[in-house]
Amino acid sequence: MRVLIIGGTGVISTGITRLLLERGDDVTLYNRGQAPSPYAAQVHTIYGDRSDVARFEAQLAAAGRFDCVIDMIAFHPADTESDLRALVGRTAQLIHCSTVDVYQKPAARYPITEDEPLGARPSFAYAYDKVACERLLWAAQARGEIQVTIIRPANTLAAGGQPAHTFGFGTYWLDRLRQGLPIVVHNDGRSFWTIAHRDDVARAFVGACGNPVAYGRAYSVASDEWLLWDRYYDLVAAALGVPCPEKVYIPVNVLGRVLPEKALWTVENFAYNNIFDCTAAQRDLGWAVSVRAEALLAEVVGWLLANGRVEPAAQEPWYDRLIAAWQGAVDQVDAALADVR
Repeated sequence: MRVLIIGGTGVISTGITRLLLERGDDVTLYNRGQAPSPYAAQVHTIYGDRSDVARFEAQLAAAGRFDCVIDMIAFHPADTESDLRALVGRTAQLIHCSTVDVYQKPAARYPITEDEPLGARPSFAYAYDKVACERLLWAAQARGEIQVTIIRPANTLAAGGQPAHTFGFGTYWLDRLRQGLPIVVHNDGRSFWTIAHRDDVARAFVGACGNPVAYGRAYSVASDEWLLWDRYYDLVAAALGVPCPEKVYIPVNVLGRVLPEKALWTVENFAYNNIFDCTAAQRDLGWAVSVRAEALLAEVVGWLLANGRVEPAAQEPWYDRLIAAWQGAVDQVDAALADVR
């Protein structure tokens, strides 16, 4: 098959490229060339910036027909509109990388299936825009313009990535663990989180590529290993070779008020249970989990340590101020109600 990957050098798309090459496909990447692919010698590359819409569409038109196009970097409706202008009539299938974050929160039932309504809020722009992209694609599919497959991965990691935490991303909190400093955990640490290995998620994309069963379908792709955030943090500590951390539990509504930008991902996502039914991907795409969470986090954290990518905790002095202020507030409430006890 002749396959185009728009992107091609990110965490998931690097895995997709490898698997397509192993399958014997003719692979072309479209990207800016800022992060060279480890498979550059084995693929064709079209260099360009998709934000230069006219040039992007002209480049794809000039590249000829592809059996399948996988877009890993369509984050806004305008990106998908550009895809449709460039690709209708030029590919048999368009696979769009979406996200499990498109589902409404909280879900009506768990585990979440692909039938769960899409309901990301405007305040969560990343997921809200992904919903808009999906709706454009389904409309094009309904008009008979193109065959669409949508893959909705959960948090996907591999060497070179970063584990998420209550304040989103960044690695300074790993240094806190190394130093034995407390970390903030949203609510009581008892909502569920899920992580998946890049190679496992990539297999779902490759399983969909050129697969007529996947036409007109959306698939959640997430691990069946559901981790309480408490457990997740303990696994990260184990990957660092340090004891389980002291955890300071702070309600999400408090975090969202005092640190709205830093706590955005927790307010909009992490505070809810991320539990997904991936039966459809297993059945249609041959997807399966081969790397468990403990091994995955050991790989990710090991790479960060080996490559000096753990940021110093001291660069985020607000963190200790937050803990001190919260603990002080709890002490004040305790004192105010001492007579009630």
